[in-house]
Amino acid sequence: MADLTTRLGGLTLPNPVMTASGCAANGRELQRFFDLTELGAFVTKTVMSDPRSGRPTPRMAETPSGMLNSIGLQGPGITAFLAKDLTWLHSIGARVLVSIAGNTAVEFAHVASDLAAHPAFDCVVGVEVNISCPNVANRGLVFACDPASSSKVVALVREELPRDTPIFAKLTPDVTDIVAIADASVRSGATGLTMINTLLGVVIDTDRMRPQLAGITGGLSGPAIRPVAVRAIWQCATAMSEGRVDRVPIIGVGGVRTGEDALELIAAGASAIQVGTATFNDPHAPLRVRDQLDAALDERGLSLADAVGLAHERKVQL
Repeated sequence: MADLTTRLGGLTLPNPVMTASGCAANGRELQRFFDLTELGAFVTKTVMSDPRSGRPTPRMAETPSGMLNSIGLQGPGITAFLAKDLTWLHSIGARVLVSIAGNTAVEFAHVASDLAAHPAFDCVVGVEVNISCPNVANRGLVFACDPASSSKVVALVREELPRDTPIFAKLTPDVTDIVAIADASVRSGATGLTMINTLLGVVIDTDRMRPQLAGITGGLSGPAIRPVAVRAIWQCATAMSEGRVDRVPIIGVGGVRTGEDALELIAAGASAIQVGTATFNDPHAPLRVRDQLDAALDERGLSLADAVGLAHERKVQL
C-alpha cells in the first residue's frame, strides 16, 4: 500500500480524499454507507448566517457528461447547523472541513465567529471559504471574480478564527486570471486553496423550448469540468513554483470519479482531492476513489507526497 498521508500546511490528514461541499449534505446520509472517519475529511454543505430555502424548482438538470445544479445554497443557517450537524459530526469523530458563505463579506465573518465559539469546533480541521458565491452588496458580483472582494472576505474570516485554523479559499474558474484571485486570497490569510467550483452553464429543454432550470443558470459539475480543474491547479501551482504566489497547499475538485482522475489533479499540484458529483450515483465513490488512488500510486512506486505536482517535473521540454 502507498503512503496516503497528506499535509496541507499545518494540517496532516491520513489520506487525501474528501467529499465536495453540497454533494453529501452534512453527513448523516453518507454515514449510512460508510464510516465518515475513513475519509481524510468530510466537507459540509455550505452554511450561511440565516436559513435559506434555495432557488425554485426544477433546479437540477443532467448533461451528457455531468449535471447542472441551481440549488442556491439551501440550508438551515449557522445556529441550526452548529446545534444539529456539527455536534453530530463531532460525536462520531469525523474530521470536518466546514464550508461557509455569506451575502456580504461581514456575513462571512459572523458565520466564522459563531463557528469558532461552538464547543464542537475542535472537530473542525479547517474552514473552506466559499467565495464563489454572489456578493449582494456589490450588485451580485461573485466575490471570487474580483481580487479586492476575495481579499476582504478572507481577511475578515481570518480575524474571527484561531490563528492555527487552516483556511481554504474556494475559487471559481469563471474568471480571466485565476492566479490573481489566488494571490489576493493568500495574501489576505488563506492558508490553502480549493479549486475549482462549478462552471456557470445553461441547459435548454428542446421539447418545451425553454431553459430547463427555473433559475435559468446553474453550476456545471462532473467529468466535463475535470480538464478545467487540472488547468486551474496547474496554473496556480506554476505561479507558486515561480514565486508569483506564496506556496500554499491546493485541494483539487472537479469531475473526480476514479483514482486515476484523482491522480491527475494531484500530479498537477493538488495535495488533496474532493469527490462530489460521483456520489450521486455511487455513494461509496469517495472510498472507492481512495482505494483506487492507493493502487495507482503503489503501481507507480510513489507515495502521495511524491506524486504532488510531479507532472511539472516531467512536462515535455520544447
